[in-house]
Amino acid sequence: MLQVANYRPQMTDAGIHSLHTTQVVDENGQFREMSLTGERPLTVYLDSHEIVTLMTLGSQPELLTLGYLRNQGLVDRLEDIESIQVDWDVEAVAVTTHRQKDNIKELTSRRTVTSGCGQGTMFGHVIDSLSQLKLDCPVFSAESIYAVLKALTEYNEIYKQAGAVHGCALCNGDKIEIFVEDVGRHNAVDAISGWMWLNGIAGHDKVFYTTGRLTSEMVIKVAQMQVPLLLSRSGVTEMGLKLAQQMGIGMVARAKGRHFLVYNGLEQFQH
Repeated sequence: MLQVANYRPQMTDAGIHSLHTTQVVDENGQFREMSLTGERPLTVYLDSHEIVTLMTLGSQPELLTLGYLRNQGLVDRLEDIESIQVDWDVEAVAVTTHRQKDNIKELTSRRTVTSGCGQGTMFGHVIDSLSQLKLDCPVFSAESIYAVLKALTEYNEIYKQAGAVHGCALCNGDKIEIFVEDVGRHNAVDAISGWMWLNGIAGHDKVFYTTGRLTSEMVIKVAQMQVPLLLSRSGVTEMGLKLAQQMGIGMVARAKGRHFLVYNGLEQFQH
């Protein structure tokens, strides 16, 4: 179990405005002003080594960077990070560590382009490291799922105004600990992972919610966060289900209103 973190790296606070406006013409020929979701490239440099360019909303770039490095296994401990400095003028974030991994080039040499929106990536060693991971899906019920969905109705602020984003949330019972929207669901989950790491939040007793598909990438990221129950408004891929079964992660999808489908964890479902 994670302990509350006392150490925090030096970080900028460079979140940017997420919404813009444009004029459109509707089906009746009438002009309307509509909101647009922002999207900016952010190139991550780890001790001057270029790692990846992420397309992001840009609202929480430091947490996104932190969670990305954690989920990709490129930094082992929060204490290893000295600073995270975002500079939108050059669309980059510079991460400085106290001690860089000797095999950083080897770790970043084998990359898989995932099915994440905006093309997520995952390095091969991450997938290999999860082969023996086992989590314990908690007991859950229809009422507990309904309670989470009801609590989430107050969120999705950017989606309601402009669309074109995915939302992810870390839930403790029917309490929403953190909700993040971004142009790709992989960015939103990475930002939540970064928040958990920064604040020493354990995942074993939480539920993770996403508006996106439950792909292999989503299952892997949630497994890294030690969260044993995954809830989605969308569908499930075959590989996502297979990995959830292997790792013991409860998987509930097509969850909207009073409807949902349990894909994995049926033995823990009280109905």
